[in-house]
Amino acid sequence: MIENLRERTRGQVFVVGDEEYDAARRVNNWMIDKRPQVIVRCENTGDVMAAIDYARTNDLEIAVRGGGHSVPGFGTVDDGLVIDLSPMRNVRVDPVTRTARAGGGATWGDFNAATHAFGLATTGGIISTTGVGGLTLGGGIGYLARGLGLSCDNLVSADVVTADGRFLIASEKEHDDLFWALRGGGGNFGVVTALEFRLAPLSTIYGGPMFFELSDAAAVLAGFRDLIMDAPEQLGGFPAFQIAPPLPFIPEDRHGEPFAAIVGCWAGDLDEGEAQISKFRELAPVMAEHVGPMPYPALNSAFDALVPPGLQHYWKANFVTELTDEAIQAHLRHAPGLPAVNSTVHIYPINGACHRVTPDATAFAYRDANFATVIAGMWPDPAQNEASIDWVRSYYDDIAPHSEAGGYINFMAGDDQGRIRDNYRQNYDRLAEVKRRYDPDNVFHLNQNIVP
Repeated sequence: MIENLRERTRGQVFVVGDEEYDAARRVNNWMIDKRPQVIVRCENTGDVMAAIDYARTNDLEIAVRGGGHSVPGFGTVDDGLVIDLSPMRNVRVDPVTRTARAGGGATWGDFNAATHAFGLATTGGIISTTGVGGLTLGGGIGYLARGLGLSCDNLVSADVVTADGRFLIASEKEHDDLFWALRGGGGNFGVVTALEFRLAPLSTIYGGPMFFELSDAAAVLAGFRDLIMDAPEQLGGFPAFQIAPPLPFIPEDRHGEPFAAIVGCWAGDLDEGEAQISKFRELAPVMAEHVGPMPYPALNSAFDALVPPGLQHYWKANFVTELTDEAIQAHLRHAPGLPAVNSTVHIYPINGACHRVTPDATAFAYRDANFATVIAGMWPDPAQNEASIDWVRSYYDDIAPHSEAGGYINFMAGDDQGRIRDNYRQNYDRLAEVKRRYDPDNVFHLNQNIVP
């Protein structure tokens, strides 16, 4: 049977015992150590169709892997079949229509490299090795969200292979119910093999990271909260907590210490950049900074080195309507205990253009939230697992009373399945209906699952 699958696919097929099997089964989160029965590295849509057919014929669970960054490890499965889209990384830009079409395995690094050549961009993530598909299907928060909206707000169409092996194009013009669900509903509805985006003119931004003393963190968070509510929408970025990495612009004797930070991104007229970013400097004395004009892809990849493959990951997430003073104090109780230089806490502003989309226009329901918080626990040593997970959970439990019931699905852990209805609010029942239409048997259930 496996030979038949190999004959039907152009991409590589790996099974237990193959020389490259162990490398092929790895995902970014090394806390996840699963052994699929079959891994299909798909090179085209036909490979995806063949893989789904093989899995269903042989009653195998299906995991879908794009960039491989899924913290809960949804991109792999024990004894099942992995559809690995990583070879499908081509990005084609049409500068006339200002659109770009990305393969299902493309990363934001791939996407930004292609679009930057034409002076164009759209909202991507914070780490350039993140998959375009996974980020977009969950909503897509990034530096440009206040000005351009979420990644899913800029999606024009998607190529989808459904659970019954059909190939569909979802857009406002065809299969519009599926298109609605894909914009925030995650991987519940099929395998997305290509995504087409609307682009905006953008080449160089003004910004970068600023580090502040922890003693000034309350002032920094409260000041950012107040400033970002009425700031021009071209001003993006986020406040954070971060252990200082060994970078040349940070005094050597401060390396390894925890700090509050703001990563700023001005995506408007460069002549205004210094004045706009200086607003953050007025919040508190800056300990160190690396700020100036830079290509947008450079900012989007600036923190890649802190998130290499092979770390242990455990994350939690919340939407926040009002970042209260009490919530800020909760952050200050836990942030100094960051487990490793790789760990971080980000508080992303999602107002501006994100608020101009109605809550029922896409599956992404929290259009009234002003922030999305992520406690991203990441560390290299498995011996730290118990203590670091406890830190994330304690932190989350303390800020939860000051947050909304739901959170951003791209940042949620595998033990957050009980929050699915809260994540989608009034849109959940409609999502379940779309799920019944396109995947009634819940073939695609390795995700933040919407039960048909």
